[in-house]
Amino acid sequence: MSDSTALAYRPIGDYALIGDCRSAALVSGTGSIDWLCWPRFDSPSIFGALLDRRRGGCFRIAPVSPFTTTRRYVGETAVLETTFQTATGVACLTDLMPVASEAEKARELWPDHEVLRRVECLEGTVEIDVLFDPRPDYGRMIPRLVDCQPFGLVCESRAQVIALRSEIPLVTGEPAGARGRARLQAGEARTLSVTYDRWLPAVLVPMGGAVRGRIARSAAWWEDWMRGCRYAGPYAEMVRRSAVTLKLMTYAPSGAVIAAPTTSLPEQMGGVRNWDYRYCWLRDASLTLRAFDDLGFTVEGEAFLSWVLHATRLTWPELQVLYDVYGEARIPESTLDHLEGYARSVPVRVGNAAIDQLQLDTYGEVIDAAWRYCARGGRLDRTTARTLIGLGRTVVRRWHEPDEGIWEPRGGRRHHTHSKAMCWVALDRLTRLCDRRHVQAEAARFARARDAIREAIEAHGYSTRLGSYVSIFDGETLDASLLLLSLMGYADPQSVRMRGTVARVRERLGADGPLYRYLDEDDGLPGSEGAFGICGFWGVEARALEGEVEAARGDFERLLSFGNDVGLFAEEIDPRSGAAIGNFPQAFTHVGLINAAVTIARLQGTGPAHAPVEASADGTRGHV
Repeated sequence: MSDSTALAYRPIGDYALIGDCRSAALVSGTGSIDWLCWPRFDSPSIFGALLDRRRGGCFRIAPVSPFTTTRRYVGETAVLETTFQTATGVACLTDLMPVASEAEKARELWPDHEVLRRVECLEGTVEIDVLFDPRPDYGRMIPRLVDCQPFGLVCESRAQVIALRSEIPLVTGEPAGARGRARLQAGEARTLSVTYDRWLPAVLVPMGGAVRGRIARSAAWWEDWMRGCRYAGPYAEMVRRSAVTLKLMTYAPSGAVIAAPTTSLPEQMGGVRNWDYRYCWLRDASLTLRAFDDLGFTVEGEAFLSWVLHATRLTWPELQVLYDVYGEARIPESTLDHLEGYARSVPVRVGNAAIDQLQLDTYGEVIDAAWRYCARGGRLDRTTARTLIGLGRTVVRRWHEPDEGIWEPRGGRRHHTHSKAMCWVALDRLTRLCDRRHVQAEAARFARARDAIREAIEAHGYSTRLGSYVSIFDGETLDASLLLLSLMGYADPQSVRMRGTVARVRERLGADGPLYRYLDEDDGLPGSEGAFGICGFWGVEARALEGEVEAARGDFERLLSFGNDVGLFAEEIDPRSGAAIGNFPQAFTHVGLINAAVTIARLQGTGPAHAPVEASADGTRGHV
């Protein structure tokens, strides 16, 4: 990639992700941190040039002269290296948010929230330019930077202190922020550390040579976590990178998993389909836990169930669609009208109105997550069992109602086939939990309702004319969520009905590898969107389960081409250009990649197997 004007918006796929399982930052291919929210994923941004190149603020480290770059993560870690090649030399920029065990952080007095940046000249001579321009509160504040040695440049705003310690001298007095330059010879390095806290630190962490040790310990933390990954099947490098990416989107203090670390990256350039994904959708998180589970990570599953108990305490036995990372139930949606939006795509939204929707499929995903946990040897305590029973009773009471469905249209409620099928999954898994004495409840009642749901789906959710299941009861439109009927164990993947469904979905929604979510439904919004990342991977799984494993591998490899140079995938793909669009990186897409690879590996006998779903009442079989 080549350098371009600092004022231009970088392509969404140009960014790499660093984080500490509490917050995250996006680093461009030109060495600029253009997105960072502190202290949590859903906090107001400190650097927000991603959404407004003039008002948002950034933290840029790059050569003064023209350059080209290459990037990589160090091994299986979240430590990012960007190598700059100039006419006079080569420099390497290392970026990370340091991580360690809580005991080690306390012992070493590490800051709670820090971005550590180290630039080293590898060959020749390279002059480095630094721009530090924080704009707290989504760019609504232009702070005054004060030189408070030994703490460095300090930006105080309300109840937060942002401090930069820099081994490159910086001068304030720019229109905003601070700037400085340093000419480095081969072997020379400089470190910059920006921290966030409520007050100035009592102890300063050493800079200079000690930084290498902190980088090494952070890398060791990631490598130690990755030792729990048991996957060694096909596409292992991409699968394992996706595992690190998903871990980066896990909020460690609670166990919540966010959908993406960004807000309002557009699904259509210049359009209005711009949403805030910095929250935990129960559906997305449950599917993420399936991916973690298949790779061998079990601690995350237990943490997620604990978080669900906490998050649903005020809404039980009803589930909301999403919660914040601490489990708060209110996330009002508003717009930031002072920001111009990525590439002038407005509005910029914070919060998400989908919280008020009814999405019945969520019950199936949550109860399925509990079933998976138990199938791997986990035990449910009484409180968890009571919670699951309450959710099951809610499904029995409400499965026949219309809902907004998995795709969250803003055009009203309808009877979505996928939602009904996931209600079936909820009661199917709960019945099995009863049978295995994980919960003590009215199994016969749950089984009767489960069977009634199947009768309704087969009568109203299938079109004999199309030879396919359909999106809406008694309709003839299709959407990609129908592929989940086999992936979640509702339908036999090799049955006539499911084969017809996969064929029709690929025919109508295919985009040369990727799949659209839907095309012929009015979702209540103007404009259009790209192909949806996870849907293509669902198509891979469904095709593999039909027995077309080699064809599925071809589709999978085509989808891999839409990732960026460091293995990150967006929410959507522009089918015309192949560009990444929508929020980035998107957990859902990485979940799809992992699950599809695991399915291929399982069918080829080279990877971990899913726990099987026993024969249903009508004799069908699927997999969990």
